[in-house]
Amino acid sequence: MYLFENPVLQRELLVNLRTKRAFVLLAVYQLLLATVVVAAWPNDQRLDLTTNPPSATKLVNLFFLGQYVIASLMAPSFAAGTIAGEKERRTYEMLLASPMRPGAIVLGKIVASLTHIGMLIIGSLPIIVLCLPLGGVSVYEVLAAYLGLIISVVLFGAIGVLCSSYFPRTSSALVVSYLAILPLVIGACVFWASLATEGDLRLKLSVIVLPAFGLAAVLLMGANAAGRMLYPPDVGSEGKEVIDLERETNEAVGLVIQPDQFPDRLFAPPRKDEMMADGANPVYDKELHSEIFSQGTLMLRLVIQISILLAIPMMGVFLFFQQQHAPWFAVYVIVFNMLVGPSFLAGSITSERERQTLDLLLTTPLSPMQILWGKFVVRFRISLVLTSFLLWPLVLGAGLNTHFWSNWPSVLGMFLIVGMVCLVNCVIALACSLFSSKTSIALLTTYAVLLLLYVVPPALSTLARTLEMSPETVVMADWTGVASPFSALFSLPLNEQIAPENPEVNVGNVPAVLGYFAFSTLLLAAATAAMFLRLKIRQGLSEG
Repeated sequence: MYLFENPVLQRELLVNLRTKRAFVLLAVYQLLLATVVVAAWPNDQRLDLTTNPPSATKLVNLFFLGQYVIASLMAPSFAAGTIAGEKERRTYEMLLASPMRPGAIVLGKIVASLTHIGMLIIGSLPIIVLCLPLGGVSVYEVLAAYLGLIISVVLFGAIGVLCSSYFPRTSSALVVSYLAILPLVIGACVFWASLATEGDLRLKLSVIVLPAFGLAAVLLMGANAAGRMLYPPDVGSEGKEVIDLERETNEAVGLVIQPDQFPDRLFAPPRKDEMMADGANPVYDKELHSEIFSQGTLMLRLVIQISILLAIPMMGVFLFFQQQHAPWFAVYVIVFNMLVGPSFLAGSITSERERQTLDLLLTTPLSPMQILWGKFVVRFRISLVLTSFLLWPLVLGAGLNTHFWSNWPSVLGMFLIVGMVCLVNCVIALACSLFSSKTSIALLTTYAVLLLLYVVPPALSTLARTLEMSPETVVMADWTGVASPFSALFSLPLNEQIAPENPEVNVGNVPAVLGYFAFSTLLLAAATAAMFLRLKIRQGLSEG
């Protein structure tokens, strides 16, 4: 019953692999990898295959790094909804009452969620086989890389399933999964790139150390998730967990959120003990006091603790020891907001549809602007406060490190870029929620749009320079960076006190920074207008 006769596994495989999304995703995945190979294919007319051509080695490294990043982004999206999805579909109670062992349920969920990604990884083998005749890497290194990739995906899937067992919503489980996986992905990429010239050492670590670590971690997380299903918490009607906020606060390990104290009350308001004032926005009041915190504070506590834990070493490295790389700390803050901010806004409208209360909301005398404003302000406030916690290290670094004193305009530019990112992320998430039918679809759509806007332009620029393309192509790739805050951050000028050995950083590219703010302003105006028209027309919004 654990594997071959597992009804959970059979059902999940039939449902997941027969959807149109499975075929579309496989095609897109192959196209992305093929595009990377074609773009990085060596331009040398003659290669000496008796040695290791650097162009061929660079091609293989780009292929594996690209595949690793794509797979690590996809694994949590499949696994984070395995158990939380049962709670959202109100079938979790039936699953607990089934005669299946909890270990069999967890194993079936993990295998089913990762089977599709396994097919994608196996499907990429013909592409890498085309690269082997070029040299630069041995067959054993390729096999070790695929072994490390598969183990990493299984590990990330187990993290997603573990988070899914603790949270009642897929969005919360997905955000915590990404935050837990983020340092692992960064460490793996640094490991692969730093040991590029040490093929034997990289091979041994990938074959011996990584499998042992991954297997132990997967077993521990699987046992924890199975134990939680064996002794589940109190379950109310329709399989929803009954959460006592006072008991959760008393039993919390580490950070404790106290709504009656500052700064906790900024994002976790105290319990309401008075009537709503006349003329107040009921949507705002409802979102602030019941919607956000009705499922407990576990997600907020984990988000704050994990983010601060990662921010402390980054502050020491990028703001004191290697201040010429100071924009990388702002990159971390933006990545944090990309993961956390949309999780609050992506369910703002779709949750009404899922609870079948959207028709009631649309028939109220509230104007579209009141509905959007009430939904947006509360959730944007939480996202902004959580992100501002990570900006304090930047304030401390700029204040204590005298090298930043003469670069205060660039430091101010970092704060402005982070603020614009918070606003853009939340508006895009709200728009995706308005145009989607489910919260999970809205959240994944938001992530896809943000990756397209933020990551693709600097990736194109870096690829054009790495492959030594024509100057015209490099300039065109650089101008796509007006959509990306990452490109804007690295376009801020820094004087010789911070970057004495890099004259390009000293000059910067102020027009690119201004172009980013102009593009973001137009994007905000277009998204707001589209949402307003959607709510005003109200066609296709009814859940009926």
